[in-house]
Amino acid sequence: MRKFLIKARKKKGFTHEHVADQSKITRQYYGMIEKGERTPSVSIAKRIGEVLEIEWTIFFESNSNLRLRKDEKATSIS
Repeated sequence: MRKFLIKARKKKGFTHEHVADQSKITRQYYGMIEKGERTPSVSIAKRIGEVLEIEWTIFFESNSNLRLRKDEKATSIS
């Protein structure tokens, strides 16, 4: 489970469908990404990062329980 992604989506008040639509992917695929069942391609990670205002590279970090905003340093999620 990618807690950083869930937290970023909920903070914005977005649904799975909204993030998926804005990222040009299916809602089902977005759900799999959020659950940690799939890793997005670089281009999809960038699109999701834009929508949620998170650093897209976090998808490829070994510790995906970090939350990064474009203007913040990494902070742990409790």
